[in-house]
Amino acid sequence: MIATQYEGNKTFSVVEKQIETPAAGEVRIKVAYSGVCGTDVHIYHGMMDKRVAMPQTIGHEMSGVIDAVGEGVEGFVEGDKVVVRPLDDRKVKPSDKGFNHICEELNFIGIDSPGSMQQYWNVPAFVLHKLKENTDLKLAALIEPLSVATHDVRLSGLKAGETAVILGGGPIGLLVAMVAKEVGAQVIISEVNPTRIAKAKSMGLEAVSPLDVDLVEYVKGKTEGGLADVVFEVAGVQPALDIMTEVAGIRGRIVMVAIHGQPKPVNLFKFFWKELKLIGARVYEKEDYEKSIALITANELPFEDMITDVQPLSNIQKVFENIDNNPDGMKVLMDCQL
Repeated sequence: MIATQYEGNKTFSVVEKQIETPAAGEVRIKVAYSGVCGTDVHIYHGMMDKRVAMPQTIGHEMSGVIDAVGEGVEGFVEGDKVVVRPLDDRKVKPSDKGFNHICEELNFIGIDSPGSMQQYWNVPAFVLHKLKENTDLKLAALIEPLSVATHDVRLSGLKAGETAVILGGGPIGLLVAMVAKEVGAQVIISEVNPTRIAKAKSMGLEAVSPLDVDLVEYVKGKTEGGLADVVFEVAGVQPALDIMTEVAGIRGRIVMVAIHGQPKPVNLFKFFWKELKLIGARVYEKEDYEKSIALITANELPFEDMITDVQPLSNIQKVFENIDNNPDGMKVLMDCQL
């Protein structure tokens, strides 16, 4: 088999390895597709070198078929289509209060341990979710990022008839928008990149640029002055932090989806004045994966439009170089059998 390895210094290698027999409690997956996400790009840029043990196979957005089953595994057989929920929470402690998905010693598979950008991948069976036989494995590779979105929307408490403003129209922003629209909310995306605005509109989503319109006044006009019930901050930039408290209406909920590695200024007065809530959201839980699987299986949302390129695994170095040079792209998938 071939596997890719992050070597540091913006470098990936493609190596030959022996296919390993799954240990007790594990399965071996023949990986179909592995998506490239923002975290993978951060790894490529060296921003996570203190966390990633090099050389390391990365990747955690994937789909595949079970190729072999280890001793003691029940509920899965060879030939099952599956996805991995890449959270190894076996070191959970009482202080984690039952929230295993964000436990203190969480092992995020594909970052803290070897991931899916290889032809065959051995994983513990408890991280698997089974797919229906007719599931499109290309679309199934979107289930992990879609689960981020379903988790965000679930924690927000968004209801039909409410208005959601999504700050940032990248891959996660568009997935949040689709899930929010599926709930029955009015959805408005704020994005500065014209190509991404056009992509959102082509998918039937409302998108505007805060450089062209006064976003607060625009949302007021759409809500009879009530502003947003929920704001999703997905952009991760200071202007989004500045506007999120302005565009949220009375008792609005702000969901912090973006990762801010450093403290940032936020207008706390608005939280007092409008009785706002700030909700942190990180990764996903089992129910979010099941919701995402149901959405992908139904295939009533324009998920196919999220995939902007599919490349063979052997092209991994070029893929990451191209992502750097093409900020307009959405989701690139690696075909792990080519």
